[in-house]
Amino acid sequence: MSHYKTPVEDISFVLFELLKAQKLSDLPAYAEASEDLQRAIIEEAGKMAEQVLLPVNESGDREGCTFDPESKAVKTPSGFQEAYKTYIEGGWSGLSSDSEFGGQGLPHLLKIVVDELCCSTNLSFGMYPGLSHGAIDLLSQHGTDEQKSTYLPKMIEGRWTGTMCLTEPQCGTDLGLISTKAVPDADGSYAISGTKIWITGGEHDLSENIIHLVLAKLPDAPEGSKGISLFVVPKFLEDGKRNAAFCGGLEHKMGIKASATCVMNFEGAKGWLVGQPNQGLKCMFTMMNAARIMVGIQGLGLAETAYQVSLGFAKERLQSRSLSGPKSPDQKADPIIVHPDVRRMLLKQKLFTEGARAMAYWTGLHQDLSHAAEDETQRQVSDDIFQLMTPVVKAYLTDEGFFSTDAGLQSMGGSGFTQDWPLEQLLRDGRIARIYEGTNGIQAMDLVGRKLVMNGGRLPRTYFAELEKLIEGLDNDVHREHCKSFLQATQKALAWLAQNAPNDPEHAGAVASPLLKMFAYTTLSVMWANMAQLSHDEHVSERFSGDFLAGKRKAAEHFFRVYKGEQLALLDDVVAGKDTLMDLAENEF
Repeated sequence: MSHYKTPVEDISFVLFELLKAQKLSDLPAYAEASEDLQRAIIEEAGKMAEQVLLPVNESGDREGCTFDPESKAVKTPSGFQEAYKTYIEGGWSGLSSDSEFGGQGLPHLLKIVVDELCCSTNLSFGMYPGLSHGAIDLLSQHGTDEQKSTYLPKMIEGRWTGTMCLTEPQCGTDLGLISTKAVPDADGSYAISGTKIWITGGEHDLSENIIHLVLAKLPDAPEGSKGISLFVVPKFLEDGKRNAAFCGGLEHKMGIKASATCVMNFEGAKGWLVGQPNQGLKCMFTMMNAARIMVGIQGLGLAETAYQVSLGFAKERLQSRSLSGPKSPDQKADPIIVHPDVRRMLLKQKLFTEGARAMAYWTGLHQDLSHAAEDETQRQVSDDIFQLMTPVVKAYLTDEGFFSTDAGLQSMGGSGFTQDWPLEQLLRDGRIARIYEGTNGIQAMDLVGRKLVMNGGRLPRTYFAELEKLIEGLDNDVHREHCKSFLQATQKALAWLAQNAPNDPEHAGAVASPLLKMFAYTTLSVMWANMAQLSHDEHVSERFSGDFLAGKRKAAEHFFRVYKGEQLALLDDVVAGKDTLMDLAENEF
C-alpha cells in the first residue's frame, strides 16, 4: 500500500522561508543551485522515493539478504538491483560531490533532503549509497591525487560503492584495541589481515566494485588510538583480480534486514595507505561525521512516515465518542483523533518531525556555509555550529525519532503491532540508528568532552551568539522570552559543568546526555518561534495554505507549553551531577 507522500510543503517552508536556502546560489560554489533547481530536485527525489524505493521496502524486509558460504557472495532482495540502477542513472549518487570527479557539486543541504526521502521510504536501501557518500568525502579530503582519480569518478557515479571498516569482535568504541595488521609490501602497498564486524554493504550485488576503508595498525605503531592507520582496500584490483577481502557471513538483525551487514575477513588483502601513518582515526572522523548526520536524518525520515501513517489512521479509525459529545453523529463512533490522549501522541510526532527537520536543515545549511561562504569569519562561525550540532543531530533525532515512531504505533493500538501496517517495521529499522556510528551516549560524550572545549570553548559561544541573533529578530515578546529561558538554562548547565567537571570527570559523564538534550531543546525553541513568526507573514501566507500555517502557530504554542518545563527538569538533572548515579556499588545493582 502507498502510505507515504513527500512532505513538499513543509520541506519548502523550512528551506525557502525559514532558512532562505535559495540564497546559496549567491555563492560562487553553488551558483547553479537556484530556487527553481532546488525545487525541481526535491520533486524528482520525491518521485524516486515514492515510486522506486517504497515499493521494495516491505518485500525487502521480508526477504532480507542472503549469503552463499561457498562463493562468499551476498544477494540483495528482489527489486533492489533494479532500484539501485534507477538511483544511479538519476545521478543521485553524485548530487553533492565534487564536479571535478563527475559530481554535480550541489549543496550538502540538498543531499540531506534527499537522504530524508530515502530514509522515509526504504532505510535499508539508503544504507548502500549512504556509506559510499562518506567514503567519497574521506577520499576527497585525505586521498592522494592518484587515489582520487582511481576511485572517486566511479564511486561518485555509483558504479562502485564504499564501506567503513572499524569495529572488530573485541572492540567497538575503543578503537585503540583493534588488532587488524597492515604489513608493508615491496611495491608500496600493504598486506591487510584481520576481521571486521558489522560492516554495512561489505558485500552485495548492487555495484561492480566495493571500496573498503579499513583501520589497521602498522608493525611499529604506537599503542592505542595513536597507532591507527587508514587503508583503502578494493574488492577488485585494477587488473580485475579478486582481492583477498571476503565476507564471512551476515549479521542476524532485528531490522534493516535488506541492508547487508557483514563480517569481513581480510586475508592479506592489498591495501594502500590513506593520509599519514598513525593518523587514520583523524581521517576516519571525516567519514564518521558525514555518517552521523546521515544517521540523524534516518530518525527523522522514519518518524515522518510513522506520522503520516498514524495520522491517517487516527482520522479514519472509529472508536468511542468524543468526551465533549459526538463529532460524527452519522457514524456509530467518532474517529480516534478526537480523543485527547491520541492527540497528545500525534502532537508529539508533529512537533518532532517538523522541529527536527528545521534543526537538521539548519545544521546542513551551516555545513555548506562552512565550505563555501566567501567571508572567512562566516566560514568559521558555520563550521563551529556544524561541529557542535553534529552529535546533537545524530543523538537527538535518532532517540526522539524512535520514540516518535513508537508513539505512532501506540496511537494505532493493536493495528500498529501487526504487519498489516508499516509501523512495526519502521520501529525495528529505526532502533539501530541510536547505536551505530557511535552510540548516543558516545555522541553526548563527544559533545561534552570535545566540542564544548575545542578552541578554548569557542563553539558554544558561537552557537549562543547565533541563536541570540535569531531570538532578537522575533516580534512575539512571549516567544522571545521563552527562547531566552531555554538558552539561559543551557548556559547555566554549562557553567555548572565548567565549575565541577575539571575536578571530577565523572560529573561530565553523568550529565552528558541530559546536556545534549538541552542543546536540542534550545535549538528547537528558536526554530519553532521563527516558524510561528513566519506563519503570520503576509507574503508567506500567499504561498502556503491557511491550515498549514495555523498548524505551525498552534504547534509552536504546544512546544513551549510542554518542553519549557522539560528543559528545566533537564537542568535539575545536570546540576545534580553524579549524585545517586555513581553511589551504588557493583553488587548493589
